[in-house]
Amino acid sequence: METKFDSFKLDANESVFFKRQLESVMARQFDVKFRPNKALSIFPVDSSDGPAATEITWRGFTRAGTAKMVSDYAHDFPRVDVYGFEDSVKPKDIGDSYGYSIQEIRRAAMAGMPLEARRATAARQAIDDKIDYIAWYGDTATNLKGFLDYPSIAEYTTTSGTSGDTEWSAKTADEILKDMNGIVHYVVEATNGIELPDTMLLPLGQYNYINSKRLGDGSDKTILAYFMENNQYIKSVIPVVELDGAGSGGSDRMMVFVNDMDHLCIKLPLGFEVGEADKKGFEYQIPCVARTAGMVVFYPASVAYADNI
Repeated sequence: METKFDSFKLDANESVFFKRQLESVMARQFDVKFRPNKALSIFPVDSSDGPAATEITWRGFTRAGTAKMVSDYAHDFPRVDVYGFEDSVKPKDIGDSYGYSIQEIRRAAMAGMPLEARRATAARQAIDDKIDYIAWYGDTATNLKGFLDYPSIAEYTTTSGTSGDTEWSAKTADEILKDMNGIVHYVVEATNGIELPDTMLLPLGQYNYINSKRLGDGSDKTILAYFMENNQYIKSVIPVVELDGAGSGGSDRMMVFVNDMDHLCIKLPLGFEVGEADKKGFEYQIPCVARTAGMVVFYPASVAYADNI
């Protein structure tokens, strides 16, 4: 015997309408343009591991030993060898959902009107926001790492200016340029020229400051323009609000790094995916999921940060 609760379901025509509308909703919400989340637009994104991956492992190799001059009939050739190391991370799921009541579906079907797509768009944005957040800050509960405090990245210490402060707002143009060039050269020199940073991230306030403050002595160039023209390594300086207060004691932080897939990436085995609609009481709920392993930095020595700017 059919219960009153069970009677709340769509008929055949309404079900066909709903299925087609969900397909249309997904098409419309994928077309919506958002301001890109900074992490997803700055760092390389790697989805090559696939959604079935339960653990992502990467391997590296280093060599040991040197060559030397040898003479005829020599037997003491120096031995060289190769040693491997590996690290791994476990991807985690991120999920949310949206839904439509049975009455909303029926009214839309009767009027021949499309279902409202903003809920699907909100579900997509919420998952992208979470992926972006984890890329910056990590997630301690799932042991996923974020870029701002990634293990073993290098710290560069800026010096006080003539005012006695380290903050850029109290420094001269030359003192700010010393900090900007200093952190870049620190990475280059610490790695014996192996790592050459090409990207610098700055807090929004400091970026705006150097982008508007002139060098002085009659020059019409800003600090940023002069730096970009004269630093041979940095190709891009990007303002990032996540660096505001990200340093020690809540100070502002700047960072430099080599920005390519060989050095670091956001691991995203599964992008935004929509599941089958599931009837829950008087509504149909549509689950959404993505899968991420957070930020992975393969060469931490290629990244450096400086606080108190």
